[in-house]
Amino acid sequence: MTSLYPQFPVLMVDDEAQALDSFEMVLRSASMNHILRCQDSRHVMTIFSSQEIEVMMLDLSMPHVSGDELLSMVTKDYPEVPVIVITGSNDVDTAVACMKTGAFDYMVKPVEKSRLISGVKRAIELRELQRENELLRSHVLSDKLEHPEAFSQIITSSPMLRSIFQYIESISMSPQPVLITGETGVGKELVAKAVHKLSQRKGAFVPVNVAGLDDNVFADTLFGHRKGAFTGADQPRNGLVEEASGGTLFLDEIGDLSPASQVKLLRLLQEGEYFPLGSDVGKRSDARVVVATNQDIQALQESGKFRKDLYYRICAHSIHIPPLRERRDDLLVLVDHFLERASETLGKKKPTPPSELFTLLSTYHFPGNVRELQSMILDAVSSHKFGKLSMDFFKSYIRPKQHSSDMDTRQLLPGEDVLVSFSERLPTLKQAEQLLISEAMKRASGNQSIAAQMLGVTRQALNKRLKHSG
Repeated sequence: MTSLYPQFPVLMVDDEAQALDSFEMVLRSASMNHILRCQDSRHVMTIFSSQEIEVMMLDLSMPHVSGDELLSMVTKDYPEVPVIVITGSNDVDTAVACMKTGAFDYMVKPVEKSRLISGVKRAIELRELQRENELLRSHVLSDKLEHPEAFSQIITSSPMLRSIFQYIESISMSPQPVLITGETGVGKELVAKAVHKLSQRKGAFVPVNVAGLDDNVFADTLFGHRKGAFTGADQPRNGLVEEASGGTLFLDEIGDLSPASQVKLLRLLQEGEYFPLGSDVGKRSDARVVVATNQDIQALQESGKFRKDLYYRICAHSIHIPPLRERRDDLLVLVDHFLERASETLGKKKPTPPSELFTLLSTYHFPGNVRELQSMILDAVSSHKFGKLSMDFFKSYIRPKQHSSDMDTRQLLPGEDVLVSFSERLPTLKQAEQLLISEAMKRASGNQSIAAQMLGVTRQALNKRLKHSG
């Protein structure tokens, strides 16, 4: 839907005013209102030198400077601008010559409305892709963020997230949908807010969790209704799509959307049009759509639970936020940040964390990710009295989760399917014990108490085994 709105003007060049009127009417019917008209071909290059052009629609048969000459000049001096040749000539040789010169598309008058809109739309999408690639290339080469303030709510020191931020900057101005994936608690809504902030859209950021909404509630929530549309609809109500006009509509938990609601969302994305309940008159939207899910949405569409055409619409830009266990270098800054916030919330002096706390936390899988760490810190500070923060709370919180009887693959390290794998030659029991102890001590950075907790034994028992192995 949003790809129909050009960032810069669409330049229409034709010596016939009637043709320009017709083209303009078609483009405006598709909400493409950023248009420049030129009836005198001698002024075209002056227009190009004075402002950026998104797409040019060019007639071939014109007095003064012919369309063939203009096509050559524009493709040479402004090769990034797609040129759509629109002419009355249905000659194959002419069409081939134009395409060889560098024309993006070739259309014969009279042009069908759908053909004209789809051609201009594809040209705009090409320009968007060109700009995004250029921005991404410049960000990677410079290794810096142009607008770090947009990510101020996301506390991190991870190079992995920095790369993601650079990608977000490169796609921020695109009107295309954005798909954000990641486990529960990684901060997908914060990322969506950063996308909105960087887009410089003047409208609001409107979030809505679509999980559990049946089709009627989904339609009413997003599209609104007319008076009398259903029992109890005493007054008309605008939906959240209208509230997000000129801004960003954020749909969380998109993987839970019902099949019927998926059809309605697909129409919104494809046509930029929706129908309030009880109305047969469509409304248009220029809201950018950002969606998020903690599910494997590609697997959902392969299993038939999520429409393939909708999947390909929403993943024009895709952002995956890694779980906390894959960016443990963030633990230090996150713990400090959450200690500060918890202290302010509870009206306490900020406690000092013991150095071994970070070693302990680095051994934990964090199925609830950043949100779980935040709750853990708040709970620990609430029971804190004075001095250093006690390790007892964290040990009692983590121990049962590390050694629960129903341990499944979600508690394994990333990329592991089994707890232990063996070579063809099995180690002896004594060798296996020594290897296990050695690995635990390595992961615990030499801290016997933490290593013992990982192994499910007392510190005294571990100390005894260490002495025997020595």
